[in-house]
Amino acid sequence: MGNIIACMINRADLLEEAVRAEQDALGTPTPGVHDGWGVGFYNAGEVLHKKHPQATDTKLEWSELLHGVRSHVAIAHVRDASVGTRRADNNHPFRMRHWLFAHAGVVGGFTAIQERLLASMPDFLRRNIRGDTDSEHLFHAFLSFLHDAGQLDAIDVSDQAVLAALRGAIALVDSLVSEVGAPKSDLNLVLTNGRQLYALRRGSPMVLVERDRLSMPDGDSSPPPRASDPVRYVLIGNSVIEPHAGYRAIADGRLIAVDRDVRITEHSL
Repeated sequence: MGNIIACMINRADLLEEAVRAEQDALGTPTPGVHDGWGVGFYNAGEVLHKKHPQATDTKLEWSELLHGVRSHVAIAHVRDASVGTRRADNNHPFRMRHWLFAHAGVVGGFTAIQERLLASMPDFLRRNIRGDTDSEHLFHAFLSFLHDAGQLDAIDVSDQAVLAALRGAIALVDSLVSEVGAPKSDLNLVLTNGRQLYALRRGSPMVLVERDRLSMPDGDSSPPPRASDPVRYVLIGNSVIEPHAGYRAIADGRLIAVDRDVRITEHSL
């Protein structure tokens, strides 16, 4: 389980500020001891990670986790372990080539289906799995279907290819879970290849907000962006405290796709 945010913004230099502007709505991950956190982002075409796998009971704020990050797209995740030990390899987001992935939920009956899930993947993807979480296995199931479609290394993969790979991975997981009589999996997730951002809600609530300007919270002294440099961003999360202006719920079973122009399209799973 865990808390996720993901942001696509047209101004890489204002990513941290955009997340700070939404802090009152997003809140902080729930108080208590968390099993670490991670951030994934892109710089000069490279996929980068920051991970803190140790337990922490300090107050966490999303903008602090993203402090100093300059990127057009980023994923941040605070982990509350349900499957897998506390170590860096089990921290989200997970990476494979140019893809990043984070999950908030549980794959039902994972221990019982793990070997069959692994057997469905190409060997090079099985060998890339570093940890022992259900989430990383789910990510590689998605990558397996993307690979089968010849799209794993595509720079501008289509929404339809991503949707088809997600459908295939989820259908496979659901079938295996059903066979062992485990509960239906909670599959809220976000993923990106650095050029497109995707968010799937299946289970607990997820929300998004679209903004075409940056409004800092009261008391924040950060200088506003110049009028000649308009800001546009989409931010997605699963830990909103209460309804806020501009936020809307993602419908269950819907995939949100955000393109390089920070425009949204929606698809049914």
